[in-house]
Amino acid sequence: MSATGRRRPLREALIDIDAIEHNVRHLRRLMQTEVIAVVKADGYGHGAVRAAEAALAGGASRLGVADIGEALALRAAGITAPVVAWLHAPDEDFRAAAEHGIELGISSFAQLQAAAAAASGDQPVGVHLKVETGLGRNGVEPREWRRVCAEAARLERVGRLRVVGVFSHLSNTTADDDRAALARFHEALAEAAAVGVTPPLRHIAASHAAIALPEARLNCVRLGIAVYGLSPIAGRESADLGLRPAMTLRTAVAAVRRVPAGQGVSYGYTHRAAAETTLALVPLGYADGAPRHASGRGPVVIGGRRFTVAGRIAMDQFVVDVGDADVAVGDEVVLFGDPTLGEPSAADWADAAETIDYEIVTRIGARVHRTTVTAEEGEDRR
Repeated sequence: MSATGRRRPLREALIDIDAIEHNVRHLRRLMQTEVIAVVKADGYGHGAVRAAEAALAGGASRLGVADIGEALALRAAGITAPVVAWLHAPDEDFRAAAEHGIELGISSFAQLQAAAAAASGDQPVGVHLKVETGLGRNGVEPREWRRVCAEAARLERVGRLRVVGVFSHLSNTTADDDRAALARFHEALAEAAAVGVTPPLRHIAASHAAIALPEARLNCVRLGIAVYGLSPIAGRESADLGLRPAMTLRTAVAAVRRVPAGQGVSYGYTHRAAAETTLALVPLGYADGAPRHASGRGPVVIGGRRFTVAGRIAMDQFVVDVGDADVAVGDEVVLFGDPTLGEPSAADWADAAETIDYEIVTRIGARVHRTTVTAEEGEDRR
């Protein structure tokens, strides 16, 4: 039971919407550009609607999602801000997007034609033309770029399309790689302008480049992981960047048992007690987003003390060897949150699983209850 009398869910992710608002406001002030807050994949696991609302409150002027379904879900929730969706199925029908004022990322001549066909009456479809600058993924091929831009300009003149932006994406491999891609992007902008495409927005930088490569900010940035208070830059902590992690993943000890030396723990007995010890059962597993690859390495905090997962993480649970610490059933277990509060970070779990913090927060499962909190409700984190 919490201090407010609310019974806590078995597995809970606290989502600090004030942190999201703060992060966007801080980054927007730093970058002095328009911000597209990316809320794809259910807001990187934080909840797309709550993340969108907080990001808009922090000064984002647009929202970004991967697909049209995600954009329509925002509209269904009452969000009226501009939304751009950029990843489409083959032969995607853009009519629903057009009806709801969803802007479309365009990566081919065929997509451009389909977007124009979805326009109705005096309502042109807003598009962002994506040019491939070396990432090897989506985007108009350089050899097709002039043709696509020329057709976009024609369709804009006849009122079928409104070219809102030109964009691309960076690899974040090295600063030199990103500068080379940025140079190709500037060439593409010049080629577009030569055939009459001069949109108000130009965006190539996501969180990493927006922070680490100021010349890539142009007049618009797409911020994803940084919105949620996680650092996109290896070796740089969130606090170093002025960011506050928005998600705290917690549960409570479900069982405690004293065991003798040699006791095996979890499947495969990859951990055996070195001496008589206490084992605490944590009711959260890989079905909930605790990566199995972090078995034997994932950190938790119980009662203000840091411990490590003992043995393999199972689907619903894992075990922590707490030695002689005074741990009881019901004690709070924090897997990750804000390291400035003494909690492990999502990056700590990413290191333990040999992955990235993006994956840690995005993979949190549906069984984990999301609870919205604000700065004034900080006592819920203790």
